[in-house]
Amino acid sequence: MLPEQLTEVNQQAEASMKQAFTYCKKELSQVRAGKASPSILENMKVEYYGSQTPLNQLANVSAPEARLLTVEPYDKSIIQDIEKAIMSSGLGLNPNNDGNLIRIPLPLLSEERRKELVKHSRKIAEDARISIRNVRRDAKEEIKKKVKSESLPEDSQYQAEEELQELTDKYTGLVDNIVEQKEKDIMTV
Repeated sequence: MLPEQLTEVNQQAEASMKQAFTYCKKELSQVRAGKASPSILENMKVEYYGSQTPLNQLANVSAPEARLLTVEPYDKSIIQDIEKAIMSSGLGLNPNNDGNLIRIPLPLLSEERRKELVKHSRKIAEDARISIRNVRRDAKEEIKKKVKSESLPEDSQYQAEEELQELTDKYTGLVDNIVEQKEKDIMTV
């Protein structure tokens, strides 16, 4: 059994690794995969009474069809502002406004664009893996310091490092799985 000090280090490391994975998952959900998904507009902000407000607080965003998003503002007076925010978002979307509802048809992705999106997804995943490995490195140093400063047995250091490596493998595996799934979504028409 590991000494409490080393267990604590591993628990903190796991929390940080989980955070890196969660961030990766969130970022990947915003990469457009050809199918309409309200998460594409999740981080979009709209100018509303002088402040930047998240779109999901101002409107209902849904995907009634595979290639169509709809945005229904709670306050119809800001429909122009929402449309402007969508157009200037850099997502390459072309919204249609009928006064009550904004329809956003999603164009088919070209092969070249799909490859760019896969490349972007892999970069997000690699950043998450690097973050996880950095957590492992920092935790390893912390384990060595604690073993030395608190005169803990050397065996507990190796055991703690082994558990730390298992955590690292677990979270990098989760990142690999999620990016692999995202790549399949992007490349299938």
